[in-house]
Amino acid sequence: MREILIKPKQGLLVRDPITRSPLNKVGETKPRNTYWLRRIQDGSCELITKQPTATATKVKAETKKDNV
Repeated sequence: MREILIKPKQGLLVRDPITRSPLNKVGETKPRNTYWLRRIQDGSCELITKQPTATATKVKAETKKDNV
């Protein structure tokens, strides 16, 4: 099953439907199912996209320069 990284919007408390524990404020990995997709759609949670690391960006830039 696919998973997504989500966190609650500022000031909101969102509970996991199975464990009933609050979603971590810094984000958690949850299964990509209708419950969590609805929380994102209704604005209770937001999807966290991973930013590329500085090392990956540097290597990519150096590779481009070498290939030119």
